[in-house]
Amino acid sequence: MHAKFQIVISYKTLKDVLIEVLKTMLEVFKSTSSKLILGLVIILVAGLQYSFWWGEGGYFPHQALTQQIAQQAEINQELKERNRILAAEVYDLKNGTEAIEEHARLDLGLIKPHETFVQMSTISTQYKPIYIDPNAKVDMQTNETPPTPDIPD
Repeated sequence: MHAKFQIVISYKTLKDVLIEVLKTMLEVFKSTSSKLILGLVIILVAGLQYSFWWGEGGYFPHQALTQQIAQQAEINQELKERNRILAAEVYDLKNGTEAIEEHARLDLGLIKPHETFVQMSTISTQYKPIYIDPNAKVDMQTNETPPTPDIPD
């Protein structure tokens, strides 16, 4: 029979073979009990597939939890770095006077006696200031000089 089946395949298209296989499968499930068993198997497989993909601990909830874990790990890394910097600053404030002096100079404007305060500008060298002559007759709304009336000679 196996050799006969191979001969059938060689003469028929794949579509015809699939139709024949389905017909033989339907012949197997002609009785009511076999249809009932088939229905139960289909329901069982569908239930297992549902629990695999969407159930508790399934594929999609697992992917969502994996993404949340990655995000939280990134946040934790940033917080660890911030805590390390804060711990170093606390150590400097407890053990050194330079940190206290730096804090007083930057945040509170401390200037020691016999020191001169110098503030550096951050304006680029290409900046060209515009000087306005205070004595010029300029329209303050438009910042333009009014036209001079033509005086005939």
